[in-house]
Amino acid sequence: MASEKDPALEIQELAERINYLNYQYYQNSISEVPDYEFDMMLKRLQDLEERFPELRLPNSPTLRVGGTVTKNFGTVYHKSPMLSLSNTYSEEDLREFDNRVRKAIGENVEYVCEQKFDGVAISLTYENGLFVQGATRGDGTRGDNITANVRTIRDVPLQVHGKDYPEAFEVRGEVFLPLSVFEQLNAEREEAGEQLLANPRNAASGTLKQQDSAIVAGRKLGCYSYSFHCDPNPFDSHSESLQAIQKWGFKVSDTWRKCSSVEEVLAYINEWEMRRFELPIATDGIVVKVNSFALQEELGYTSKSPRWAIAYKYAALSAATKLTGIQYQVGRTGAVTPVALLEPVLLAGTIVKRASVHNANQIKLLDLRLGDTVFVEKGGEIIPKITGVDFSKRPADSEPIIYPAHCPACGTPLVRSEGEAQFYCPNDEGCPPQIKAKLEHFISRKAMNIDGLGPETIEQLYSTGLVHNVADLYDLTFDQLANLERMGEKSANNILRSLEKSRSVAYDRVLFALGIRFVGSTVARKLAEQLPDITALQGATYEELIAINEIGDRIANSIIAYFNDPDNVLVIERLKAAGLRFEADKTAPAIESDRLSGKTFVISGVFESMSREELQQLILSHGGKVVNSISAKLSYLVAGDKMGPAKLEKASKLNIPILSESEFLEIIR
Repeated sequence: MASEKDPALEIQELAERINYLNYQYYQNSISEVPDYEFDMMLKRLQDLEERFPELRLPNSPTLRVGGTVTKNFGTVYHKSPMLSLSNTYSEEDLREFDNRVRKAIGENVEYVCEQKFDGVAISLTYENGLFVQGATRGDGTRGDNITANVRTIRDVPLQVHGKDYPEAFEVRGEVFLPLSVFEQLNAEREEAGEQLLANPRNAASGTLKQQDSAIVAGRKLGCYSYSFHCDPNPFDSHSESLQAIQKWGFKVSDTWRKCSSVEEVLAYINEWEMRRFELPIATDGIVVKVNSFALQEELGYTSKSPRWAIAYKYAALSAATKLTGIQYQVGRTGAVTPVALLEPVLLAGTIVKRASVHNANQIKLLDLRLGDTVFVEKGGEIIPKITGVDFSKRPADSEPIIYPAHCPACGTPLVRSEGEAQFYCPNDEGCPPQIKAKLEHFISRKAMNIDGLGPETIEQLYSTGLVHNVADLYDLTFDQLANLERMGEKSANNILRSLEKSRSVAYDRVLFALGIRFVGSTVARKLAEQLPDITALQGATYEELIAINEIGDRIANSIIAYFNDPDNVLVIERLKAAGLRFEADKTAPAIESDRLSGKTFVISGVFESMSREELQQLILSHGGKVVNSISAKLSYLVAGDKMGPAKLEKASKLNIPILSESEFLEIIR
């Protein structure tokens, strides 16, 4: 009787064969073996892995079917920020972008045009050819580790093909739910009496956050890869990298095109304005990128987006329907927002029943009246909004809509600050929707991420008088929670554990969670970087605040007003006592000298002997201060290779001394 094959060798051979067949089927549309034969190979591999779990390979095709349950997604810090793109809707803006690029780097510029797919941005990390990590974009700096879920996406190679890839690299792409799968999913939900999914993008985003990867595998997500990141970069251009990653097994949409002029870019845009509806995924525009990586580096970045790329958005689709009413919603900042109630209408693949009209000025500008036939569009084909009125169909007895003078929730007279379009309810300590919205913001995933608490539980806690502000959450007891309707011991313990865990949430997220008006997650992070504890922030003057990059007059005044309110200060003191973190994690560098004491520096460009972070630490260790923007008070600009021309020009105009890397090092020597 023949001896049984070595299990390690058989597992290796089966994994390689099945991965090859998957690649042929999903990337090249070639089916080399009958389905039954493929299924038997996969079953044999699963059986072997169950018997010898220690032999399962990290690129095993059995990982595609999911089964991993993740209770909490860890945080991933991106090596380079996943920035958003600046948008344009006009040919004039696109030509202006082209003029700016050519003025900065010369006339000979080649672009790459790509479809702007409406999905979820994702980061894929590879080491020695193996997929090791998948992460969401998050806030651009950090995202969620969703590796187990990403392994189920068949467009993402678990092992790179070929031999010519770097030892470590990152590929970024867009995860999407194909339109056909979305329609099938909604048909099944409708038959089961479940609420329909709003659109494919939201469905894809929700799927990626499922705790059970088997559910993710069943949704049949797709992924188009669109950018390559590696240091050093082995490619000269974006188009070369696209061709390479496609050869390595990544799914790259074949709709991209190289263009040698803005005229060719516009021709591509016009060609795809209607052709995009033939694609299996929703799109809302075209991304235009400078092709050369060297020129991309030369052009550089703003704080939010690259200067070498722009997104052209197509005009939104429109539909006409009847305005049946206006509902006024009160948000966590007290803003009273009118929402239009509409006769249901099909728009860009979804049924629209409500639309935004923004504020009182918009109602007056559009001259909206109940019973009007209105034109509805989707901004970016996602958020419905009213854009106009068909006056030819206006009823003869219609009357203008009168914006309420009092809060629809608590009856407090509304106020409107000078220069602002929005009306606000100033009763932030007594207006129920504001209080509940602040609580919901505080517990949300991007803020304190308190699991087990949702809108329904917040409603219960508020209505029973247990919670009136965010500090009250940390006074909750097991008995109080367990006695709530539909709660129970398990849920109560889950909430208490999550509250305990939230005490270790980073300082910048605590700042964001406080809900200070105009302080979003990005601004909170900037504040935490420059004012590393709550005492420094609370005592910061207007001048100190606006000196921070991206902090302007409106944000600075809002922060000062927040800390001038004794109720807010009391809440913070209670949160401190509850153990929340109100100081940053940063470790100050060891002080080597005071040579740079009183001096401020801006760092820009690429340096030969050290990274920008190392250079910053060096400045701090010698008593200097690093700032983000150039002003007349700046002491020095430290300029490396490939720095953007704008900073250089501004520094020259202000007569700011400009130091090379070697000149700076000479100063501290």
